[in-house]
Amino acid sequence: MSILKIDQLECRHGLLVAVRGISFSLAEGEILALVGANGAGKTTLLRTIAGAHKPAAGSVWFDGADVTGLRAHKRVQRGIALVPEGRRLFTDMTVEENLKVAGAHGRKGAWNLATVLEAFPQLKPKLKARAGDLSGGQQQATAIGRALMTNPRLLLLDEVSLGLSPLAVDQVYASLGGLMGSGTTIIIVEQDLSRAISVSSRVICMLEGAIALEGASTSLDREAITAAYFGLHRQSEHAG
Repeated sequence: MSILKIDQLECRHGLLVAVRGISFSLAEGEILALVGANGAGKTTLLRTIAGAHKPAAGSVWFDGADVTGLRAHKRVQRGIALVPEGRRLFTDMTVEENLKVAGAHGRKGAWNLATVLEAFPQLKPKLKARAGDLSGGQQQATAIGRALMTNPRLLLLDEVSLGLSPLAVDQVYASLGGLMGSGTTIIIVEQDLSRAISVSSRVICMLEGAIALEGASTSLDREAITAAYFGLHRQSEHAG
């Protein structure tokens, strides 16, 4: 049985349709890379799965139950956690406080302060530091650690490498390596196509709110994904 099923999902921002009739499912332990240009609907899709955006139509099913009407905090309790674009930490609170607040509202499980610090050792000397004073990479590590403190079964990572230095990106992904091999189901939004392909088992490329291309990461080459990313596959179809 799929842990996540998206059925004919449509999402709007006022009159703008951001997600257009998308359907897909995820098996437990699968890692899905969600790629596409800015404005393709990726963030809206993740926020809708997490319960932070109400869909105009369609449904979200998690672990066999329809959660479309559940509020975000209820989905956290069921095992869905979102690391939002821009991280959105409590900047006036310490790293430790950010982590512990999340842990108080999640599920019981293997992730706690000690295991998060083991996964993200760069946070150990920063526990008492204000989150707002951290570097971008440290803030991203804190945001991911905060999500892990809820012991998610489905982790939604939005724009992991956005605004980070190459070194910081490498450090964050190195820390994610153990998580990606742990059986946690992950949807990751990533602008770096090579990185997205390398860490995922499946890729979905979105274009103008719809799925332009979908397939196993091992079966899709960079050229095919790039063509779908920019809508070039449409041009070739029309030319044919």
